[in-house]
Amino acid sequence: MEADGDATEIKTETTLENQDLGFLQQSVGVVVADYGWYLLFGCIAVYLLIQQLSKRRAGQAQNGSAAGSVPDASSVVKRQEALEAARIRMQEELDAKAAQYREKQKQVEEEKRRQKIEMWESMKEGKSYKGNPKHLYQNTEEASSSTVIKPKTEKKSLRSSGFNPLTGEGGGSCAWRPGRRGPSAGG
Repeated sequence: MEADGDATEIKTETTLENQDLGFLQQSVGVVVADYGWYLLFGCIAVYLLIQQLSKRRAGQAQNGSAAGSVPDASSVVKRQEALEAARIRMQEELDAKAAQYREKQKQVEEEKRRQKIEMWESMKEGKSYKGNPKHLYQNTEEASSSTVIKPKTEKKSLRSSGFNPLTGEGGGSCAWRPGRRGPSAGG
């Protein structure tokens, strides 16, 4: 009977082992069923993160080795020559712009001086210098032919019509209005 007793113990132990695995399979199945998509996306994110970190480490290793090494003397000389050539070119452009600006300023000053001389000469002749500076450049014949003389009859017609600008009567569009009320501005 001992043989039968050993057989029952073996059967009970195997069933206990199967029940533990069944519980584990069942709980894993529930977790995968409930959170499967989240687990999948999480695994993909972790994989991409590991890839990115490995690329950065490789890049830093290359930069570290390149920074630690001494650059060629010829490349340094070429780079410095290129920088010097660029500086010279930029300075030449700046000098050219400055020369153009100085010339422009001289022309403007010369024009102002010429206008003042013409105004002084016109004052000596007894002509009015107030008005457009364009009239200063015209000859005296052109200036006299371009002016329009109004007849005096127009002025008399305004006076005879009874227009008085102080009263606002007689066709004037503006009328007198009293001043603003309020405290005086003085103290």
